Amino acid sequence: MRLYVIRHGETAWNALRKIQGATDIPLNENGIRLAKITGEMLRDVPFDLAITSPLQRAFHTAVLVLGDRSVPIETDARIQEISFGDLEGMQISQVDPAHPFYNFFADAYHYVPARNGESIYDVCGRTQEFYEELIHRPDLEDKTVLIATHGCVVRALLQPLYEDISDFWQGGVCPNCGVNIIEVKGGESTLLERDKIYY
Repeated sequence: MRLYVIRHGETAWNALRKIQGATDIPLNENGIRLAKITGEMLRDVPFDLAITSPLQRAFHTAVLVLGDRSVPIETDARIQEISFGDLEGMQISQVDPAHPFYNFFADAYHYVPARNGESIYDVCGRTQEFYEELIHRPDLEDKTVLIATHGCVVRALLQPLYEDISDFWQGGVCPNCGVNIIEVKGGESTLLERDKIYY
């Protein structure tokens, strides 16, 4: 099995540095452009299936990457972006500097979520359940799968594959339309490509 894990293209809230999380924001023009370029560069990849977050920015990214290929698309809420609860929609600059939100990037494992939000451990739990189920699907054993998801989810999903798992962000958030390639053989996963961009 080969997995192509991609972060969605840019949205207006990304560009404005607004806290997005589980809010369902569409791709902006630049996000559409990035996804189309990425799809063109991956045109020779024989995808058998796409699995996306139910949020439209991830789903639309998958559709654009696949282009005119006839590939079935599944959605799975376990790879939806982390919820920031009551902070969603605020610009990062509007958040009180003393707010625990700032630990999200500085010390993710000790990040305390806002009201109605999720912790990093919540996201790691649901993404790892998704991943283990996926790599043990007998119908996908020799298939190539596109996974379209979100910045925090990419890191949570790939956490067990990084050399230093104590560093959640691995130097930063996966860029928009950044592609990570994983090979799975006999239940063992190998990260072949990390945060590759094609634009």
